Amino acid sequence: MKKMVSILMTTMLIAIPVTSAFAQTNPDTVKEKAQGLASKIVSDYGVSGLQYAIMDHGSIVLSGSAGVYDKATKNPINKDTMFGIGSVSKVYVTAAAMMLADSNKIDIDKPLTTYIKDFKMADERYTKITPRMLMNHSSGLYGSHYENSFLLDDNDTKNHDELLVKLQTERLKSNPGESSVYCNDGFQLLEILIERVSGLSYSEFIETFISKPLHLSSTKTPRDSFDREKLAKTYFPAIDQALPVENVNLIGSGGLYSTAEELSKFAEVLIGNRTDILSEKSAKAMQSHEYRKGVWVSEETNSINYGLGWDAVRLEPFSDHGITALSKGGDTQLYHAVLTTLPEHDISIAILSSGGKSIYNGIFASNVLLEYIRVKGIIKEILPEKTFEPPLKVDMPSDLLAYSGLYGNVGKSVNLEFKNGEINLPALSGLIPSQKYVYVGKGQFKNNDGNVTISFDQPKNGKTYLKLSNYLNFPGLGQTVMVTYEYQKLDSNPLNQSTQTVWEQRNGKNYYALDEKITSFKYMNKAFLALNLSVDVNHGYASGTQIVDKNKAVNVFDIPIFSGRDAFDLNFYTMDHTEQLMIDGEFYISEDAIQPIYAGNDSFCTIPTGGQAKWYKIDENSANQVMNVETPVNGGFAVYDANGMALNFSKATSNHSVVLPEGGMIVFGGNEGDVFKVNLKNK
Repeated sequence: MKKMVSILMTTMLIAIPVTSAFAQTNPDTVKEKAQGLASKIVSDYGVSGLQYAIMDHGSIVLSGSAGVYDKATKNPINKDTMFGIGSVSKVYVTAAAMMLADSNKIDIDKPLTTYIKDFKMADERYTKITPRMLMNHSSGLYGSHYENSFLLDDNDTKNHDELLVKLQTERLKSNPGESSVYCNDGFQLLEILIERVSGLSYSEFIETFISKPLHLSSTKTPRDSFDREKLAKTYFPAIDQALPVENVNLIGSGGLYSTAEELSKFAEVLIGNRTDILSEKSAKAMQSHEYRKGVWVSEETNSINYGLGWDAVRLEPFSDHGITALSKGGDTQLYHAVLTTLPEHDISIAILSSGGKSIYNGIFASNVLLEYIRVKGIIKEILPEKTFEPPLKVDMPSDLLAYSGLYGNVGKSVNLEFKNGEINLPALSGLIPSQKYVYVGKGQFKNNDGNVTISFDQPKNGKTYLKLSNYLNFPGLGQTVMVTYEYQKLDSNPLNQSTQTVWEQRNGKNYYALDEKITSFKYMNKAFLALNLSVDVNHGYASGTQIVDKNKAVNVFDIPIFSGRDAFDLNFYTMDHTEQLMIDGEFYISEDAIQPIYAGNDSFCTIPTGGQAKWYKIDENSANQVMNVETPVNGGFAVYDANGMALNFSKATSNHSVVLPEGGMIVFGGNEGDVFKVNLKNK
């Protein structure tokens, strides 16, 4: 989880009552609730600027902002400030596909190959994938191809253009339709489907069939021409200045920009009120309880229950009040968004921010919306948040010992052991710290605070999962609940001695990305570009993948909801006498092959054939010297300290001089043949 950073900001909130329905109530408490939560998010949760809007029966009834558009000028956010909306973009591409279904141009239950003829995979099951499965995350695809997708001031379409080629060599992790696991690639394929069927680029389709009829002037894609100065400035720790514009070139999956008012206006389409754009039948279909069709956790009180495009079609805490609420959250590297709507009451709220997390925006949205419907008289009172007591430990039945053993999720494996009715688990879901859980009866283990419950489940797919039910409390914001499968139990995978020896030599080594463009946001932190390989030769796994032979390990996870997302295989190759690793079609180089930067006064770095990045170590000979770099037009470089944080990334800072830190690293990137002149001198 990103560190929460306290930021002192100028806060500005604007409330605009519009509808008579709202004016006849007492809206002050709604405004106060929104103001208080907005101020709290900005001051305590790493947000520089935030924007929100409520739409009620087609009219904006509350529109406000907090924080600043730009830290340097202190100019405030206003209603026209644009933000990236991340994965909220998925409901746009889903709606676009459903619009094609409305016009009988596609059938969402026919094979995807009907519409994308050149969609092929190295797994015969791919022919069973349908557009519906892309929308409800049940396609069985591994998850996401992120290479060159988050770029700064660069709207390169390489990721989009190469996806079908990369998928040709890949397999599925589950039978199509069997279980829903969050999957970005599915929505990228929807984008391609829309282009193939409509004959328009996806950006043109959005402009023609959504933005123009809704009169949306600020809903754009990275491919559109618009004033980038309208976008809220973004920031990153250790870089003092605002960053260049973030272009998420996974447009169908997460690339749109918008405003809170325009996003809430688009919600009218999603709940069936703009039948000139999307039929009521298709809007209802998007709200269907798709999650129930496959393997899923049994609890109905949850913040995650997939529809078509939607993260939740039965969102808590509204479900506890007997109200249907739909929600979609989105996170890019720099922007965060949530859209929540109550279709039966024609009320929607959108929250957009620079910095923070979508989970914060989601809690904001739920709490303000609950207050709004209380003031309107839709509910009499807001149910109190759940409270918990420390667990009362009881004797654990011996049959639960069968659940001990090796578990894992994408990227890691853990060995679970029961000792005196207790389990020690590492951090879970990125939000729950490492801690002890004690047995409390009925197959459940609880943490010391009582708000996190661990149990084991064996659904109809025959796999064993560790189930996680947790109520998360965020001081000053509120509470949310998530029930997921966190880990899948793994079978032991014995290795022969020669294979063990090869993989043991890789244990703990770092591998660094070579194919990422130098404009990529990933260069802001070395960890985004590196894989630290963790090998368990005793059980036969490497960073969660199952070892097949000396140079290959494959994904074995099929974990519904989130923990099985973004799966990968590991494939090792020897190139130019050095070991390279390929993940999702992108090459990584072993740390063993990386040489120290030349410590003399002047040297040159040339980008090799193929345009791959060049990495260097900073040893004792070059450490503490001042490095000045003459870069080619398309080139750039980054310097990292021993902890992997960027001390300078030239594409973000335009600074070409830096003191080299001991134990750090340098990476140069650009076009094939680009030459960098490097000068080192004493401070």
